[in-house]
Amino acid sequence: MQNKTDLITTDSPRLVTALLGLAIAALLAACVDAPRRGAPVEDRSPNGKTQPAVTPPTVSGGSASIEVKPLPGAENAGKPGYYTVKPRDTLIQIALDNGLNWRDLAKWNNLDKPNLIEVGQVLRVVAPGVDAGVAVTRPVVPTKTEPPRALTAAPTVVSGASSAASTPASVVAVAKAPAAAAARESDDDINWGWPTADAVSAGFDEQRNKGLAFSGKAGDAVLAAADGRVIYAGSELRGYGNLIIIKHNSAYLTAYAHNQTLLVKDDQAVRKGQKIAEMGSSDAEQVKLHFEVRKQGKPVDPAKLLPAR
Repeated sequence: MQNKTDLITTDSPRLVTALLGLAIAALLAACVDAPRRGAPVEDRSPNGKTQPAVTPPTVSGGSASIEVKPLPGAENAGKPGYYTVKPRDTLIQIALDNGLNWRDLAKWNNLDKPNLIEVGQVLRVVAPGVDAGVAVTRPVVPTKTEPPRALTAAPTVVSGASSAASTPASVVAVAKAPAAAAARESDDDINWGWPTADAVSAGFDEQRNKGLAFSGKAGDAVLAAADGRVIYAGSELRGYGNLIIIKHNSAYLTAYAHNQTLLVKDDQAVRKGQKIAEMGSSDAEQVKLHFEVRKQGKPVDPAKLLPAR
């Protein structure tokens, strides 16, 4: 008969193996039963402030239920008067393309940090309270449009009745037209001047060159093309270098790009012919002035507005 010492010595390898197997089985069971959780996700808000890290919901059965918050203004996507931000967009470019002051855009959209906009974010590009459909579809009318002949005829008044009651509705509607036409014509009533004394080196092309290019030498004077107010003076718009944008009225603004020195600042009133910058080559391969005229955000040929030299 074997003694206890011999039994322990003989059976030790099998005992160790059995205990090790039980430990591995228990560990595997714990791994299966433990809930699996994803790594914390950092949520960056539109105003640039980093929010506290959040942990996604528990993953169960190989699927997850994670709520994705829509971008600001997403409910207005595709509506008149709204713009969906695209890659490489900046607030200044969006404002320029819509004939607006970028500060107004920031205010209308409650942007604490205007430089931080997200692709897919939807921005209001008409003032609150304005009929977006009318504002967006407002036609671009030619300068000094001749009124229709019907406007020169006096309305017929029937004896014994008031003129308001006797005037046909169609005549009343036509009679209101001159005021609206005059308001539109006033937008075109700008006393334009050339932005530089240098020669034009490249003409207007709506696709490749949305304005006029002037060749000159560094330091040549850049002049305000008309009375107005500076709505931007800086270098944050890619492709324009040191840029000045002047708003002249509700319809027109002008842009002066690639300057070496800016002599005016935001919100400054300027007069036609005032020196606002010095010509340069910022963000350009050579010294030049790129000059744009935009009507309701749409580039138009400056040569059709500037006086003959």
